[in-house]
Amino acid sequence: MVVFIVEYGLRVYSAPRPTEFARSFLGVVDLVAVLPFVLGLGFDMRAVRAFRLLRLVRMLKLLRYSRAMRRYRMAFGAIRAELTLYLLGSFVAVYVASVGIYQFEHEAQPDAFTSVFDAMWWAVATLTTVGYGDVVPVTAGGRAFTVLVLIVGLGVVAVPTALVASSLTEVLREEHED
Repeated sequence: MVVFIVEYGLRVYSAPRPTEFARSFLGVVDLVAVLPFVLGLGFDMRAVRAFRLLRLVRMLKLLRYSRAMRRYRMAFGAIRAELTLYLLGSFVAVYVASVGIYQFEHEAQPDAFTSVFDAMWWAVATLTTVGYGDVVPVTAGGRAFTVLVLIVGLGVVAVPTALVASSLTEVLREEHED
C-alpha cells in the first residue's frame, strides 16, 4: 500500500495540472483505492476495504496500450450487430426451453419445476452445456426435449466463438496488410 500511496502522490505532483488530475476519473479511482488504507490507520474501516478492488481498474488502464486489446475492440466492434442478435436469440431460447421443460416435468417434479421462471435455472445450465445435474428430467418427454435443448446449446457456445474467431482473423489479416 505504501508503494501505491507514493505512486499516487508522485502522479499528482508530476501532473501538469495537479488539481485537474486529482479530479479526473482515473485520479479519483487512484485516490479511492488508497484512501481506505490511509483512513484505516486509526479507525476500524473493514467495510471500506471493498474499495481496494478499484486497484483492478488501475491495472485495466494499462490494457488500453496493448495492441491485442485494440484488436479485440476492433473485432467486437465489427460483429456488434451479430452478437446483439445472437444474444436476443439466446434469451428467446432460454425462455422456450424453460416453458418446454416446465410443461414436460412440472407434474412429475412439482418441487423442482414449480414455475417457468424456476425452470430457467435448468434451461440456462442445459443450454450453456454446464449441466449441473441438480435438476434433471425424469419423464420420457422431458428427456427427449432435453436432447433437443442440448443440441441447441452446442450452438449457444459455438456461434459466438466462431464469430469472434473469424472477426479476429479478419482484423489480424487487415493489420498484416497495412
